[in-house]
Amino acid sequence: MGYPPIEDHAMIGNMHSVALVTVDGTIDWMCIPRFDSPAVFASLLDDEKGGYFRISPRTEDVTCKQFYWPDTNVLVTRFLSADGAAELIDFMPVSGAPVVGEKHRHHPLIRRVTAVRGHIDLRMECRPAFNFARDSHVVDITQDGAVFSSETLILGLDTKVPLRVEGDAVVAEFSLAEGDSATFVLSDLPDGDRCGTALSQDDAEALFHHTVNFWRSWLAKCQYRGRWREMVHRSALALKLMTYEPTGAIVAAPTCSLPEGVNGQRNWDYRFTWIRDSAFTIYAFLRLGFTAEAEQFKDFLQRYCLDVMATENGPLQVMYGIDGRHTLTEEILDHLDGYRGSKPVRVGNAAFNQLQLDIYGELLDAIYLFNKYGTPISYDFWLVLQSLVDWVCENWRRQDEGIWEVRGGSQDFVYSKLMCWVAVDRGLRLADKRSFPAPRERWLAVRDEIYRDIMSKGWNRDRQAFVQRYGGTALDAANLMMPLVFFLSPTDPRMLKTLDAILQPPEKGGLVSNSLVYRYNVAETFDGLVGEEGTFNICTFWLVEALTRAGRFRRDRLDEARLMFERMLGFTNHVGLYAEQTGFHGEGLGNFPQAFTHLALISAAFNLDRALGPGG
Repeated sequence: MGYPPIEDHAMIGNMHSVALVTVDGTIDWMCIPRFDSPAVFASLLDDEKGGYFRISPRTEDVTCKQFYWPDTNVLVTRFLSADGAAELIDFMPVSGAPVVGEKHRHHPLIRRVTAVRGHIDLRMECRPAFNFARDSHVVDITQDGAVFSSETLILGLDTKVPLRVEGDAVVAEFSLAEGDSATFVLSDLPDGDRCGTALSQDDAEALFHHTVNFWRSWLAKCQYRGRWREMVHRSALALKLMTYEPTGAIVAAPTCSLPEGVNGQRNWDYRFTWIRDSAFTIYAFLRLGFTAEAEQFKDFLQRYCLDVMATENGPLQVMYGIDGRHTLTEEILDHLDGYRGSKPVRVGNAAFNQLQLDIYGELLDAIYLFNKYGTPISYDFWLVLQSLVDWVCENWRRQDEGIWEVRGGSQDFVYSKLMCWVAVDRGLRLADKRSFPAPRERWLAVRDEIYRDIMSKGWNRDRQAFVQRYGGTALDAANLMMPLVFFLSPTDPRMLKTLDAILQPPEKGGLVSNSLVYRYNVAETFDGLVGEEGTFNICTFWLVEALTRAGRFRRDRLDEARLMFERMLGFTNHVGLYAEQTGFHGEGLGNFPQAFTHLALISAAFNLDRALGPGG
């Protein structure tokens, strides 16, 4: 079958799980019933064993176009051929959708194909591969569809189109004249249940309209009115899709083991929620006016992440399951070939028990922002936060694995020290803002000590820049956060020199290539892994923000920020989504789509638009 480019996908979902749909109408990634469930369709990780769900014309001479129904997460794929044209609409009804037909459909995926011109011959093939292709299943044809039964999950496919069994798949070949349509509904079934009456055309239309209205009503709350509204809206819709509705957690990405470099080892499972993303998530939602989402995510942090006793690596974990679970054991799936042969395929993430000191700063910054722009926090919650700041005061000198979760050993990472400073600073700001009791003199002393430590040990006189770790010489794009968290003035000479160093191309020791930013130089940094990687999309948006803040005092920096931002927008895919990284040829790399990238896009767009002003 082959592997489509990572960027040749769109995403649909229901805030419990998502499906990735290629430009030719193939679903090659879907986990049921949750983001972190085992995949049912995973041909993206093994094109022979992984499973897929395809609806496509039977002719090879066809042009495909794909786009979202305006202001929604409803996907349209058009097939254009010499004999006719068809429109495939893919969506997953959200909570509150009307019950149509029988009630057994749990989190259904609806695929409706309609002939819009002439006559078109189509083929549908549904070939699940349960539990990452580890579990076998049996197929039964029913009066109105088919049932796929494995030991752990049963799926029903409802349709009025006649089906036949081919091995462990079902297939339908059918023709549509102009105005005719066919509907396929995939859902998980309770044990022992069977497919019921297939959806009528009217029922499918009712669910379609409900889903469209839900997304449009939600997006109407967005308060961003700036220059890049379309991209900001798409980023907001993508983030909402990656939110797990029962808890408010946001997955870093809905996929696992898509490679940061093809044939390399940098293949990770991102179907969890990172504490690191918390500040960006809450900030982005609050800036756009989505206060309910910000509060729900804050509640997730408070309920699931701050209720455990401290371990050797502190009271916080780097990441949590979307249901708040703490153990995310990493496993290698040797039977899968990986995307274009990129092994290993990993599920779970061993970094959950790493020591990463920066997460305390990100969490305290998130809560500080929520208290400022959302709802004031309670005294009991303050007591928990106070204990976190006290822990940071005792432990900030420790070495850790850092923001990039290296597997090459602990270091004194500058960014980790920076965010420890943020943790103490935001604790002080919260205490003063709300007049909470706190050991202010001790916190002030520690904050100042961290500041001096960074300025003396994190600054490399030879490089004339802040570097990745104490005693090192390699640059790190994470240090672009210094002016964004108000550690340094954006026009501080040391910050400007760091910007100048980072802006150099890699062959001259910098991190920028054609306005795109590498997180660090893999040749200069021992991260315990082999292989190359692409430019890191979030780092590009961080550079845009750092330049934007410097541009308030130097217009040339502001012009540079705008040019870089708009170039970066040119690397989005055909429906406005980003992977984690961008490769040498502009291809998407890493898990897709990446929440962190879209959060950073929103922040950069908001602040750049504000700096430019109405006539800028």
